[in-house]
Amino acid sequence: MLKTANRAIFSEDHHIFRDSVRKFFDTALVPNLDRFEEEGVCDRAFWKACGEAGIVSPSVPEAYGGLGLNFLFNTVITEEISYAGSSAGVVLQNDVCTDYFVHFGTEEQKARWLPGMVTGDVIVAIAMTEPGTGSDLQAIRTTAIREGDEYVINGSKTYITNGVQADLVILVAKTDPTAGGKGISLILVETNREGYKVGRKLDKVGQRSGDTAELFFNDVRVPVSNLLGQEGRGFACLMNSLPQERLSIAVLAQAGAQRAFDEAVKFTKDRKAFGTTVFDFQNTRFELADMAAKLQVGWVHLDWAIARLVAGNLTAVEASAAKLWHSELQGEICDRSLQLHGGAGYMNEYPIARLWRDARVSRIYGGTSEIMKEVIARSI
Repeated sequence: MLKTANRAIFSEDHHIFRDSVRKFFDTALVPNLDRFEEEGVCDRAFWKACGEAGIVSPSVPEAYGGLGLNFLFNTVITEEISYAGSSAGVVLQNDVCTDYFVHFGTEEQKARWLPGMVTGDVIVAIAMTEPGTGSDLQAIRTTAIREGDEYVINGSKTYITNGVQADLVILVAKTDPTAGGKGISLILVETNREGYKVGRKLDKVGQRSGDTAELFFNDVRVPVSNLLGQEGRGFACLMNSLPQERLSIAVLAQAGAQRAFDEAVKFTKDRKAFGTTVFDFQNTRFELADMAAKLQVGWVHLDWAIARLVAGNLTAVEASAAKLWHSELQGEICDRSLQLHGGAGYMNEYPIARLWRDARVSRIYGGTSEIMKEVIARSI
């Protein structure tokens, strides 16, 4: 269980909320983790249950059926999902997709989509990455060319979280292919549109319960009213939202690292070797002590970054640094914690195996560690 009583950024309201979230996950998520992993998706029933529990899109204003909460409440949900050992796509909807509607949506778009997002009836994906582009969003080839009162969309996307189940996709496309980054726009695409196709449910190393897919757009027509924000301002919208997205990954990483450490402590105290517990060996204690110190620093830094985001002061560089540091820490802690399990750590029956697999992509998605270093270096 995450220890949060001494974290100054949280009030009594947050602690009460966390207790309800934790109890909900104990009954609706944890018992289903293995099934979700095997099926490669957190099913619709789980999404609906999350909606009923008030933990989908909590930042949606009350006028549209939401709770109107800030990122501190998102953080509680994100931490608890990660600590539970889940890769549920609810985090993407809460921390990334929802704010695109809140900040850039028209009143019509908000009224149409936000209530269903809150109840878990509407699952949203954001489609940025393409087979040949990776982190270079300005190089995307998917187009949305205006013809009268419609956009005609052609192209493909890959590695799209929530892509299998999505009811709605926030598509990053070029409305002006000649204008580079200034020609990028965000287009809402309902997944029942003719010409829209979900490709393979991708077979991943880890995070297997978070459905990830290829998406194809073949002359998909949507009305111009599906433009999210201003035409040609899509790249600016993406850059505006990146600090929160990258901080969300840092939150996931820190909580995942803590769970891996806690599993190592539990295992080494229970496991006997040479007439004593593995924990009693000096090397084990020193390994755990070193990790505990790094986790302590991590929590303090994470809370600093969260507080700055909530206050509207977290910069893109600071968010990139947080994503870099915490994702790298997660990789280190998970690897060292698995090592302390010995051969048992390589067995899927132990939670550490899943935590270790799931951690690897944290240094890749949302911008690789190398890209984070480049962003930081440019500010020096």
